[in-house]
Amino acid sequence: MPVLSAGILLYRRNTSALEVWIAHMGGPFWALKDAGAWSIPKGEYLDGEDPLAAAKREFAEEMGTLPPTADYILLGTFRQPSGKVVTVFSAESEFEPGEIVSNTFSLEWPKGSGVVRSYPEVDHAEWTQEQVARTKLVKGQLPILDALILRLRTGAP
Repeated sequence: MPVLSAGILLYRRNTSALEVWIAHMGGPFWALKDAGAWSIPKGEYLDGEDPLAAAKREFAEEMGTLPPTADYILLGTFRQPSGKVVTVFSAESEFEPGEIVSNTFSLEWPKGSGVVRSYPEVDHAEWTQEQVARTKLVKGQLPILDALILRLRTGAP
């Protein structure tokens, strides 16, 4: 059975372009990377758990604040190159947290050193114009962005 993950892709429309809320992944592997080092806020959940509730929980854990009150719609389910299946919800919002305080994970770094350190899952998040997001998001999440664009163009609920 594949690993299940759920996430939230917030968007807003300003006068010049569509913007999406994305997060830079934390930890030493991603520290000096920008292109392909960003993700939608998301995380794993158990089979049988409500995906929207899981997406909201994971958003809160990664951002350090509750997701905005909004009308969330199911954007779709997307298989990642790793085999993970991500269920994504989207909503229009003017989300502006005061700061990002992500939960952390432990990792031996450098590998084989015996030194275990704690790193934030997310070290930064921001509103990013759609075209810029296409260069920043991990490649497996580009279909998520494409699905949002298609939904907004067609006006589908």
